[in-house]
Amino acid sequence: MESSTPVPSNIDSDDLADLIDWNTFNQILGMDDDEDDREFSRSIVWNFFEQAENTFTQMDSALDRKDLNELSSLGHFLKGSSAALGLTKVKNSCEKIQHLGAKKDETGTSSLDDPEACLSQIRSILEVVRKDYADSEVYLRHYYDGDAAEESDEKVNNE
Repeated sequence: MESSTPVPSNIDSDDLADLIDWNTFNQILGMDDDEDDREFSRSIVWNFFEQAENTFTQMDSALDRKDLNELSSLGHFLKGSSAALGLTKVKNSCEKIQHLGAKKDETGTSSLDDPEACLSQIRSILEVVRKDYADSEVYLRHYYDGDAAEESDEKVNNE
């Protein structure tokens, strides 16, 4: 069951199905005591936002240091967090980072010998995952806050 919350104007409604696995997200919503304020699920989602931002910062640092092991670990960590919320695109990209950090191809099936090529691919995937994360964040903030989130989005888009 997908949400009846309108999709923010900067997210294509066709992309929403790819962003969020509603079966998983509805399980999180089902833990709320009060469907009107959704305090429990909101706290989980807001903690994820903070966690993701910190992880992206750590990934940038690991990229600067060319630390593939750390990138693999961080990819694995964020993959699990995003999967728990049903953030499909974020999870999929983080899994690719995890594999590339372990010097495997994006699927994790073949070994790769060139660490620089792995780092280059991670850089590209990190750009994609940041966009997918940003889209997910916009939608989820809108889901919980409605018009307040939309006003915030307009402010950010106008800066």
